[in-house]
Amino acid sequence: MFDALYISATGMQAQQQNVDAVANNLANVNTPGYKKTRVSFTDLVAAGAASQGADPAAGVDAHFVGTGVGVAQVMKMFDAGALSQTGSPWDIAILGDGFLQVALPDGSTGYSRGGALKVTGDGQLATQAGLPLRPGISIPVNATAVSIAADGTVSASLPNQARPVQVGQLQLTRFANPSALQAQGDNIYKAGDAAGETQVGAPGQDGGGVLQQGFVEGSNVKMVDEMVNLMVAQRAYEANVKVVQAADELLGLVNNLRK
Repeated sequence: MFDALYISATGMQAQQQNVDAVANNLANVNTPGYKKTRVSFTDLVAAGAASQGADPAAGVDAHFVGTGVGVAQVMKMFDAGALSQTGSPWDIAILGDGFLQVALPDGSTGYSRGGALKVTGDGQLATQAGLPLRPGISIPVNATAVSIAADGTVSASLPNQARPVQVGQLQLTRFANPSALQAQGDNIYKAGDAAGETQVGAPGQDGGGVLQQGFVEGSNVKMVDEMVNLMVAQRAYEANVKVVQAADELLGLVNNLRK
């Protein structure tokens, strides 16, 4: 009965984290570029004492039980969101796999799925948060227009120039396991060892995604799916609460045996 209390407590804690993830997804249903979060679970190690009369040849003791459930991973799901046309030359969406590289304040590299860009005071192409893209691309101060091609080529129209001048080319980075990327906020992710090997190349190269100027990628959260996940998590939480109540009642009966 004591085990039932502890096991149910792990179930309630796991489902609470599941509800937190669903709540965050619903809160960001209209956030451009947001990628939904999913919580995966794993059973905790089995524990128990060998019972009398157990058959050693069977290899399994029927009196061994699990000790509950734990959260195995909280991961991002990078399936594509719907594209919205904005017409702004500074809005960039990625069609397919890949991330833009950005320089973080601590000198490390972050990864972005695109969105609204801008030009910093020193002429560098950057995210709306002011994080410069990598490789660095300088936009001439006298540029009258900027175009970004599907293959990442960035061109600027300059006065007294008949044709646009190429000022750089954006690269995309792909990961073997993008779901292991760590969200940093502002549509920025960091890569750990779990993200696996990286592949860097021009957009459209070797099956990678391509860029679409004048579009932004919306959230990939589906309201119906999240509401279903919320109801399932709620019912699972309620079931674990009932187990705690039942175990508490049984312990109460044991305590009353001496009366």
